Amino acid sequence: MNAAPQSVEPQAFHFLVLPEFSFLGLLSALEPLRIANHFKPNSYRWHLVSTDGGPVVATNGMLLPTEGSFLEAQDVSTVFVISGFNTLTYYRADMGQWLRRVQSQGATLGAIDGGAFVLAEADLLASEAIALHWDSHASFMERYPATRLGTSLFEIGQRCITCAGGTASIDMMLALIGKQHGQALATQISDWIILGRIRHPTDHQRLEISSRFGLHNPKAIAAVELMQAHIEDLIAIDDLARRVAITRRQLERLFSAHLKCTPSQFYLQVRLDRARELLQQTALSVTDVSVACGFGSSSYFSRAYRARFKTSPKDDRVEDAQNRQQVQKFKATANIGNTGIQG
Repeated sequence: MNAAPQSVEPQAFHFLVLPEFSFLGLLSALEPLRIANHFKPNSYRWHLVSTDGGPVVATNGMLLPTEGSFLEAQDVSTVFVISGFNTLTYYRADMGQWLRRVQSQGATLGAIDGGAFVLAEADLLASEAIALHWDSHASFMERYPATRLGTSLFEIGQRCITCAGGTASIDMMLALIGKQHGQALATQISDWIILGRIRHPTDHQRLEISSRFGLHNPKAIAAVELMQAHIEDLIAIDDLARRVAITRRQLERLFSAHLKCTPSQFYLQVRLDRARELLQQTALSVTDVSVACGFGSSSYFSRAYRARFKTSPKDDRVEDAQNRQQVQKFKATANIGNTGIQG
């Protein structure tokens, strides 16, 4: 007699959702699972948990109901921490203890967007390659300089999975689905949501230089790449031209034709853009930021910064902090109550 077919339990995902999370990152992770169940019923189930079991407010002001506190979660096999802004504001010691415990029990840990801060704070990323949203790289490396942070869309390790968030969550989930159920199902899901193509984890998070700046000349692209790689240890324009194997005059003509500025002017813009990231993402002083971006004079840095961004470095940092407090104000006016905010 033939044995009766055994029922296969669906794979379960737990999502620990922190306040100020990105709805896009979460939905991009959930929708591939839902669609997978459409084509292959009962393949996946998922649970949304929060710090206190109550609803969580996203950066867009929307409230997300959850099933309970992470401390109440049962049968955890894979858990993703998803966050956006101000992640460590919501970190708690018992959160780190719980994550370490479920990992010791065999669970796979994951992080979407700012969730990597939680895993790093809990000392769970020591030997893992990490994918993180590019906007958070500066602040992450300032706090966790020994970690292996890359520029990939996502990283799937043996015990840990990290994702840059946004639409990269789709690619990550399709990779996991393809690994478990075959690439044909992942392709079906991609077609269903009109994705166009499934990106490789090593694809760029941001537009490549050629697309971002409308550059197609390989010498000009190489020069911009060198500028971006040498923010603090500046390269003289003559040396820059020599490294890409053209004369300074040829380099100047290329920048004038394609970027409508001189190489020196463009290099300054690259450094100032980096300075703004550091000011808005880290606790570095204005002086430290100016040094990190190759400015020997703080006064010159301030003048150049104001000329580009129409505000001073100090005021730009305050303005950004005020913008990130809008979610907190929304929660107060909506009388949401305690959503697990710590300190």
